[in-house]
Amino acid sequence: MPSQSNARIFVVGANHRSSTALLRDRLFMEESLLPQMFGRLRAGGLDQALILSTCDRTEIQGLHDSPETAADMVRNHFAAIGNVGYAEIIDQSYALYDREALRHVFAVASSLDSQVVGEPQVLGQVKAGHRLAGACGMIGPQLDRVMQSAYRTAKRVRSETEIIRRPVSIASAAAQICQDLHGDLSGRAGLIVGLGEIGELIHEQLRTAGLQRVTLTAASSRAETVARRAGIHFLPFESLGEALAEADIVVSAVGAGRHIVNRADAEAALKRRRRRPILFLDGGVPPDIAPEVEECDGAFRYSLDDLEHVALQGRTERQATAAAAWQIVDDEVGSWYEGRADREASPVIVDLRERFAAAREKVLLDHPGIDAARATELLVNRLLDGPSRALRGMARQAESDAAEGERLEEMIRRLFDDPSDDPSDRQD
Repeated sequence: MPSQSNARIFVVGANHRSSTALLRDRLFMEESLLPQMFGRLRAGGLDQALILSTCDRTEIQGLHDSPETAADMVRNHFAAIGNVGYAEIIDQSYALYDREALRHVFAVASSLDSQVVGEPQVLGQVKAGHRLAGACGMIGPQLDRVMQSAYRTAKRVRSETEIIRRPVSIASAAAQICQDLHGDLSGRAGLIVGLGEIGELIHEQLRTAGLQRVTLTAASSRAETVARRAGIHFLPFESLGEALAEADIVVSAVGAGRHIVNRADAEAALKRRRRRPILFLDGGVPPDIAPEVEECDGAFRYSLDDLEHVALQGRTERQATAAAAWQIVDDEVGSWYEGRADREASPVIVDLRERFAAAREKVLLDHPGIDAARATELLVNRLLDGPSRALRGMARQAESDAAEGERLEEMIRRLFDDPSDDPSDRQD
């Protein structure tokens, strides 16, 4: 079993930049297979690791006292899983160590290493991988500390930059447009026209954004069943006019080759609503909503091209804010390594304090009633006795190596010089 005190972080994986879609498909592991993979890793001597396996990446983040050896083992497992040669895995995968690996872990959690920068579900995937690895006994205190730092980094990126506040997909763009027009969606009513996939995706985004009252209408025999399974209201397609008058948001995804809603339909609905606005989101190919609808007072129409334009603008803006997010990642990596140095030094410092306290107690015990000056002299002599002998021995060993002697002198200066003590302030 690897020594946790000497464990170093590493990452091995294949993602959308390093590998082909075919290899990623072969390396993808269903959640039900991950416990078996953890068993293989544990048998190979790796006892702290988590697995991320998504459409964008399959990678293992872990800790081991010989990370290069662990990385080689992981790549062999990848070759077996994908039924490909080891050379192909080498060509299409990456292996990162220490600071570079930590930066990668923080970047993945912060959604900076995704195909779509800032995609919010990535953090959820990381947390799910963390939970499963913990359930399989693969999360030790060191790796858990790394992951908690990654979550803190992701939180800073979300709160201190605009990187996740821009819609980057057609569905998220639609939800943003709805919120811009209607504000809080919890009290609004939505109408889904047709059973197209884009309509379903937009509905999911709107529901996430707070839309609760939704009606589905479609000229299909299975529409009522679909509505029941989705937990939303169903209205026969013949009642479309009535449904339009009740809807604040209309999402159409029929693509029947003709306009499902024309200007007269929109005017009639708006008149019944006393001109309360209706937002039409047209996901049909060809369009379902007549372009003339947007000429109606109170009607706002967005075509599929309009939604794609908003999404493209969001992706561009996210890329522009990525530099600030990466700076946060780099700051957190630096802080983590500073904290690790403090943690590693702490046992030594505690031991020194205990040794000094014991020496003080011994002086006072051996010389009861001694005055402060004499006690201080005896204490200094006792504290320096062991280090002096050790340093003399080290100096003798360094006599044949001038560079080693210089390093020893520099170490002593750094140990005993107070950097805040300016020599110019000292009194002669």
